[in-house]
Amino acid sequence: MNPHISVPRQHSTASFGGSSGAGSAGRGNSSIKMPRFFKRLFKFPQMDFEMAIWEMTSLLISPKKVFKSMYYHVKTKNTWHRPDPSFTYLLSFFLLLTALAWGLAYSPSFGSIFRLSVLFVFVHFIGTSLFISTIAYFVVGRIFGPNGAAASLTGLSRGSRMPRRGAAQGLFAQPGEKEQIEFGYCFDVSNRAFFPLYLHLYVIQFLLLPLLTRNPPNFLATFLGNTLYLSALLYYTYITFLGYNALPFLHNTELLLLPILVLSILWLVSLIAGWNVITQGRGVEGLFWGV
Repeated sequence: MNPHISVPRQHSTASFGGSSGAGSAGRGNSSIKMPRFFKRLFKFPQMDFEMAIWEMTSLLISPKKVFKSMYYHVKTKNTWHRPDPSFTYLLSFFLLLTALAWGLAYSPSFGSIFRLSVLFVFVHFIGTSLFISTIAYFVVGRIFGPNGAAASLTGLSRGSRMPRRGAAQGLFAQPGEKEQIEFGYCFDVSNRAFFPLYLHLYVIQFLLLPLLTRNPPNFLATFLGNTLYLSALLYYTYITFLGYNALPFLHNTELLLLPILVLSILWLVSLIAGWNVITQGRGVEGLFWGV
């Protein structure tokens, strides 16, 4: 996108002792557009919370629809990243409510509930999403991009994809390049992958905790608890795969599904060994780490 350089007005006043022509040229050459994500960060009336609710529902029923909707977005905005933080705000609000429920049930003090709220929102959710999306931003393109190691593999079909119309314009995208990972899109994928994990480990686990933490633990408690964590991680892996599989310039992203095999084997071994991820693995204590 070519920068817009305004023509200096004939009778404009010079600034900082310089000529009007130099000042106008300087303003034109140094103008940098702020990413739309930051512009809309606190414009709540402009946020599409209905779309965020639809995405949350679709992530559980048909997660492919969420990333198929990116086709329309890239067609109109020329970016895979959606500069609308409504999903992040809505899930953060749900985490605040969940922290309140956990705190009232197991640590009923204002200080503990406050620390738990900060932990759930800014460490578990936003911090983890930023960490994983940063790794993906620097690694996924190098492995699955046109010149990546996975691009040389054969036998995995890509299917039909919609190409980008022009140069990327997403959050932290390099100008003038089409086939590249946008950091904003990586963050979108991490956020949406976190939502099913949130439902599994922060909501369902909370409701089933008296059964899952029976002492001594029986096979039913071990099976339910380990399966709950397996399902949460499988959802996270699958939605992450769907997110990057939607990018037309990535190849053989099916390799991102390999953790499913590893997780399934570990789940089976844990059941055979009778190892409970919640009690013996201290899964719940991990949620309260630091509180």
